Amino acid sequence: MNGVSAPDPVRAQYEAYPYPPRDPRDEAKRLVEGSPSHLAEVVHHVLGGAFDPARPFRALVAGGGTGDAAMMLAQHLADAGATRAEVTYLDWSTGSRRIAEARAAARGLANLRFVTGSLLELGALGLGGFDYVDCCGVLHHLEDPDAGLASLARATAPHGGMGIMLYAPLGRTGVYPMQEALRALDAGEPPAERIAFARRLLAQLPATNWLKRNPFMTDHIVEGDPGLHDLLLHARDRAYSVDQVHDFVARAGLRLVAFAPPARYEPRHYLSDAQLLRRAEALAPRARQALAENLAGNIGRHAFYVVHASNAVEAPRPDSLDLVPVPANVDMAQLARSVGTSGAISATVDGLPFRLKLPRLAGAILARVDGRARLREIHAALQARDARLDEATFLSQFAQAFESLHALGKLMLRR
Repeated sequence: MNGVSAPDPVRAQYEAYPYPPRDPRDEAKRLVEGSPSHLAEVVHHVLGGAFDPARPFRALVAGGGTGDAAMMLAQHLADAGATRAEVTYLDWSTGSRRIAEARAAARGLANLRFVTGSLLELGALGLGGFDYVDCCGVLHHLEDPDAGLASLARATAPHGGMGIMLYAPLGRTGVYPMQEALRALDAGEPPAERIAFARRLLAQLPATNWLKRNPFMTDHIVEGDPGLHDLLLHARDRAYSVDQVHDFVARAGLRLVAFAPPARYEPRHYLSDAQLLRRAEALAPRARQALAENLAGNIGRHAFYVVHASNAVEAPRPDSLDLVPVPANVDMAQLARSVGTSGAISATVDGLPFRLKLPRLAGAILARVDGRARLREIHAALQARDARLDEATFLSQFAQAFESLHALGKLMLRR
């Protein structure tokens, strides 16, 4: 033994193929948004609906990659006027960091700082005490995911929480047999040659191959060489079922507060038979979530929010006129127009359609939801048109609309 450890293959992969592939010039066209770590979701699920942009707020993006979560969270905080907020990007890939820095420069974001390092080194780096931590698509690639989550938990303030994404097994059907097949044929070539060889194998797959039959796994098709390498040639890759997610979180002394979007984890969105529904609804929340995963079959990744087990924070409920409804991942004006004619909200998630009914006043209410107006103001505007609309009726209509929109991750609440 010469005392020199071999380079980590995962680190080497992301130096050669930063993921996901991003072009900083695209920042002028769009902001990549999603779950976890949309600010409206963080405030709703992790902070109990309470957020004061005038107060300091520290966020960490652990394993920031090419910067999607860091750009989204930093931009949302800047847009909210949170001048005392800071987002720390942490990653051990200098190639990924360069792309993220270029994206931040293109946006003119001054609330981002960049650190090169591992999330396992947070204690040594002295970066602890975060109000919010994002860790998306990282823990399932670690040699010891439990050690990684424990490190993040120690860096999260007692009142804070995390947004995490882990791979899920059913939606990734076919991925792991293909990884094994490629390992069996691997002759130790450089990465570029391994990718070329993988493409030769993909071109030869029979029609019965599960990856070929899985319409939800397209990274190797739509994201070029980085997508193929990340999906099929990754050095370390594991997936977690709903039950395994709960156990993983609990081992770190954390409590799972919500999956995102919630609709994917409720059996009632997949079942219509009354007897089946009664039995499903009688299950405990964790068992319902596990049942929904098995029924849906297309969940390839779990996005979810956690807090410390001792943190009793609860998300706000739509029961007060003092709340502010906040759009998330949606053009609310366009949605309001659609709802006004259809009386429902429709969405397709990984090929699975959802259609949820909305109450009579949903279109009129949503047309006034801008992330700033309180329900009291929206009620007053509608009451000016119909004096008979009392507070109780309005809140009932809003609560029904909120239940459907929140289930699809489109509407949150702020106090």
